[in-house]
Amino acid sequence: MVTSKADIIARLRRDLLPLQGFKPVGGTNENVGLGQINNCFPNSSFPIGAMHEFISADAEHSTATAGFIAAVVGKLMRNGGASLWIGSSRTVFPPALKFFDIDPEKIIFIDLKREKDVMWAMDEALKCDNLVAVVGELQELSFTASRRFQLAVEQSRVTGFILRCNSRNPNITACVSRWKVTSLPCLLNDDIPGVSFPRWNVELLKIRNGKPGSWQIEWIDNRFHHLSSANSIALELQKETG
Repeated sequence: MVTSKADIIARLRRDLLPLQGFKPVGGTNENVGLGQINNCFPNSSFPIGAMHEFISADAEHSTATAGFIAAVVGKLMRNGGASLWIGSSRTVFPPALKFFDIDPEKIIFIDLKREKDVMWAMDEALKCDNLVAVVGELQELSFTASRRFQLAVEQSRVTGFILRCNSRNPNITACVSRWKVTSLPCLLNDDIPGVSFPRWNVELLKIRNGKPGSWQIEWIDNRFHHLSSANSIALELQKETG
């Protein structure tokens, strides 16, 4: 049987992915419940044992991003285990993590004054294979440091998240993905703006061996829900008139 060039390339890509840190959780493609976003990942599965970078322009969007990260970490922790959240100014209210199906006592918070101390703590934490995930809040991240982090998680199988707020230099890094998450207006049952379930505009700006994309997502009943086109149009109209 003649093997086509496309089949050979596809097989080579499948063989290379494990060497680059792309391995699915438990063999399932729906490991963190991101739905159609999974189609953008290698093997249609959220990469674990990899570093994910999130960039935010201001404190408001950084808070929204922290919520989205918490929701993903909660899914990764659903079979048990502990995670670390490291930063110089805590942006997360621990009891609120229950909303994302995380027991607060399963998250160890490390609060440090200097960013270089945050970097050191990240270095050490990402090598600990007893952790599920490590979240670090950093303003700047060099390519060298990101490469060091990525090499560490490929060995330990820990999944790393970097939340960068107000970065003066959004440089290229060795992280397998780069995201931008911003908040969206919430709607009550009667389409009235108010305080309800969190909604995000999620942009996957870069994904190694995958496809970037943009989605609007809502968190309800411990699950991600993609908003319909009608809801998206309503949100756009709210932003224009608000």
